[in-house]
Amino acid sequence: MKKFLVLVSISLLILSFSVFANAQAEGSDSGAKSTSMSSQADLIQPVNKTLNFVFIPKCVHPWYDVVQDGAKAAVANLKLMGIDANVKFDPPTEADLTKHMEKIESNVSRRPDGIAIAALDPASEAQLIDDAIDAGVNVITFDTDAPDSKRPLYVGHNKDFEDGYGLGKYLAEKIGEKGEVGILSGSLSAPNHVGRVKGFKAAIAEYPNIEVVFERADNDNLENAVGLTENALQAHKNLVGIFGCNASAPIGAARAIKLAGKVGEVHIVGMDDLDETLQLINEGVIDATMAQRQWEQGYWSVMYMTAICMNHTVPAEHQTGSRIITKDNL
Repeated sequence: MKKFLVLVSISLLILSFSVFANAQAEGSDSGAKSTSMSSQADLIQPVNKTLNFVFIPKCVHPWYDVVQDGAKAAVANLKLMGIDANVKFDPPTEADLTKHMEKIESNVSRRPDGIAIAALDPASEAQLIDDAIDAGVNVITFDTDAPDSKRPLYVGHNKDFEDGYGLGKYLAEKIGEKGEVGILSGSLSAPNHVGRVKGFKAAIAEYPNIEVVFERADNDNLENAVGLTENALQAHKNLVGIFGCNASAPIGAARAIKLAGKVGEVHIVGMDDLDETLQLINEGVIDATMAQRQWEQGYWSVMYMTAICMNHTVPAEHQTGSRIITKDNL
């Protein structure tokens, strides 16, 4: 898949550069049609310097390591076309709104060629994004969007309700459509976490014999997820299922369930495909996860920021999608 994306992106960029070069070469000798093509090609800005791009994730997290791999691949492909770019990741150490906003402000003040922001609280950060764009800084969003801001482009997957709903249906079938379940709800300000929880609850509401007996915010923190699950196992002896709405939650829940000796008794569904998550699926501790394509988020964010710097038109959204992973298709 990655090789295919690389070939497609190289082909598209080479094609656009070829159109530009041909239009320039034909000049006024090709009549009115080529004049129109040339006038459009003249809008494209040449890249005559090293481009500097900054990613601001929500926090330091292994999930974003895969985003960084995709961004590095894009830089390598741009190099093949004679475009030099540097990519820097500058997340806060934890998912704290104040620290996240400070990261945005400090990076905007340095005026890089592009900034990709994973919004931690879109309502609070939309004005910061607008201010940066008004000041002439190219800003896009990835992972989590800020749709009410002036951002020209979002790269990521925002079908959060659908992901949560799908996992809710899967868990319901796994537990025989009855029993007590719990929710590790991530960060209460993150719209993707909130959307997944809403979708999960909507699915569970279709089963009158399933009851949600606890819901706790783990703030996408592994240690928090372990501790909250341990408390839930003590408080709810009949617990048969847990939904984790972020990458840390299913791992934390799985660790606690292994320690309690309840593998197979308490079923787990969650988000993303970190290495430990996949290992736990293979062991039968986690039943299913909904994996996003974060490598593509890093790759296409760099490609689109480069396109914006060249005055190309870009789409308002690039949906990267998700897929469910179980032991059967691992």
